[in-house]
Amino acid sequence: MLKKALFPITKIHVPVKRIKTLDSDKVLDLAEDILENGQTTPIRLRKDGDRFVLIEGLHRLEALRALGEETIVGFLVGARLH
Repeated sequence: MLKKALFPITKIHVPVKRIKTLDSDKVLDLAEDILENGQTTPIRLRKDGDRFVLIEGLHRLEALRALGEETIVGFLVGARLH
């Protein structure tokens, strides 16, 4: 079972492929929702040395970054084995 934890936003790397899918209107809507209700859905990350790589939750990450937050709630998942 995955366990929620707080992760420092500055330690999260977003792959270039993911950045291209960013929708600024969605980030704004999420930021407003987070102000009213808090972060309700954790993001998913994997460990990569001393940083974390974003797997899922780009818009939540960017909304919290825009709000000036320093941490985000997430799940740490293992890397996929191919």
